[in-house]
Amino acid sequence: MIEGIYLLLGSNLGDKLSYLSQAIEKIEKTIGRVKNVSSVYETAAWGKEDQPTFYNQVIEIKSSLGYIEILKGILAIEQEIGRKRKEKWGARIIDIDLLYFGTEIFTNHELVLPHPEIQNRRFTLIPLCEIAQNFIHPVLKVTHQQLLEQCNDSLEVKKLNTSNL
Repeated sequence: MIEGIYLLLGSNLGDKLSYLSQAIEKIEKTIGRVKNVSSVYETAAWGKEDQPTFYNQVIEIKSSLGYIEILKGILAIEQEIGRKRKEKWGARIIDIDLLYFGTEIFTNHELVLPHPEIQNRRFTLIPLCEIAQNFIHPVLKVTHQQLLEQCNDSLEVKKLNTSNL
């Protein structure tokens, strides 16, 4: 079993909380055991800004699957929930990114590990810091907390109070 597999979940269409929950349930059934779940954060869209705000969340899983199998599983879950890929960074029901596969470093035409944008996105770093503050990025050799302190992204990331939703 590989531990320290981190996934970023995001949604900015429809019942966003429901889509995040569905994704977590499906990940648990088909990919691996969910070990840790961050709070849900609301963030303005990044990359293509003229769209609804996102709800983002990071989860940590452990799995016996390899990273390519996990990627295929993630894509299948996105499709099952109803994602349609139309434009890069466009609005979407669900988005699941494989951030880390333990400390593996890997690159091919369909996957780069660790995810190449982690250090540039507060909406990824803030939930990562919540559940894995001292995890050391295997390429950059610094913790999530240090990456957050160095991050130039100025988008506001607000913790969502889900207890009254």
